Amino acid sequence: MSRDPGTHTTGWDRALTVRAAVATVAALLAFVGCGAVLPGVGGADGTGVGPGVTADAVTVVFVGTDLTRTANLTGFNTASAGDPVRQMRALESHVNANGGIAGRRMRAVFRNYEASDDSPAAEEKLCNQITQDDRAFAVVLTGQLQANARPCYAQRHTLVLDATLITIDQATNERLAPYLFAPAYPAYDDFVRAYLPALAAQGFFDGARQAGIVAVDAPANRAMYEQHVVPYLKQREITPTVAWIDSTDLGTLNTGLNQAAVDLRAKRVERVFFLGGTRLASFFLTSASAQGFTARYGISSYDNPSFLIGNPDIIPREALTGAVGIGFNPSQDVADREYAFPATDPERACLGIFAAAGESFGTRENARVAFPYCDAVLLLQTGAKDLGADLNAHRWLAAVGRLDTQFQPATGFSGRLGPDRFAASNGYRAFGYDSGCACFTYRGEDVSFATR
Repeated sequence: MSRDPGTHTTGWDRALTVRAAVATVAALLAFVGCGAVLPGVGGADGTGVGPGVTADAVTVVFVGTDLTRTANLTGFNTASAGDPVRQMRALESHVNANGGIAGRRMRAVFRNYEASDDSPAAEEKLCNQITQDDRAFAVVLTGQLQANARPCYAQRHTLVLDATLITIDQATNERLAPYLFAPAYPAYDDFVRAYLPALAAQGFFDGARQAGIVAVDAPANRAMYEQHVVPYLKQREITPTVAWIDSTDLGTLNTGLNQAAVDLRAKRVERVFFLGGTRLASFFLTSASAQGFTARYGISSYDNPSFLIGNPDIIPREALTGAVGIGFNPSQDVADREYAFPATDPERACLGIFAAAGESFGTRENARVAFPYCDAVLLLQTGAKDLGADLNAHRWLAAVGRLDTQFQPATGFSGRLGPDRFAASNGYRAFGYDSGCACFTYRGEDVSFATR
């Protein structure tokens, strides 16, 4: 049974949480490898089996990111996410009682990852454990931020089912194909293309001649800024001022955010939005308040609105006045009173799987780790259904590409799959801050990110 939803813990979470302030993410500027490709791995040509596949079993590793020490360092509160090991076992039991994966038993393995120790070396160690010791066919990643992580798994031919809100663009997905897929979240390119028009539709840019962009300094963000943000703002005759934030450690993060607030205040910028997640909005709002800077903010699920609301002693509520954006992750967008829980058939299906193993959730936010776990496993099972002797990442990705709208993530609103797509979620809703309830609320119905 999960903890009382009214209480808070500083433990498990798959989101890109406060670890952005303490984790070293220097490698975000370039992708690097983490060792030689293992010899003798099948499936590279689309035939045979991938690593971790035997005649009767498939090994799937679940990473649980432990934030206990990290949260103690920062003082931030995060709602309980229950027991990830029990959630994993519930999914293992369900899959094995319903045909397994390509007719094989799923062998689930849990790996704990200490967020406060995060570094490229720690990510490489985790990758080695999962690919060499566990010999995983697939790994469900939760919160691994270092740039060497995903290329490492791709080099080892291990499929990454990414349950992390991290900025991975289409070019990166294509480079690492077929070993990187997001079963619970949208494609980052689709998100950015939808984000700015959705802000505009809510009047965010009305009367503005300048806009500030606070962004994690990462390749995907720089690409999205040049390809989408600059052209969009130019078309509206709005001058962009971008602050690239080095989130290597607490020192560089604070220095960058304080300087960004000073610069934006000096230029009298009145509209600011964020790219990159990793709790950048939370830290910027705190720094901006200390610098006497105020603006109207544009945010998204990457900024975890529930986290902004849940830490009023650190993030001033008045700073959220007028904030608008888009959300695709109800578990961390709005409270259940604003969006009934459960609301969709996929949510109910996943809750039923966990309930059968004695794991329940008082609120949707308590299920924010369990739902992406569930999405990853069910999509893995669905895509592998008819693969038989050729259970490998190449064949799996091709099979998933034929599902179209048949798979809907429990984590989001709607799903869309197809050739050259590496993310399953395809729906969002506009939202905004309501000072009356001191909460974020959805505005309008679901909108599709992509139609292709």
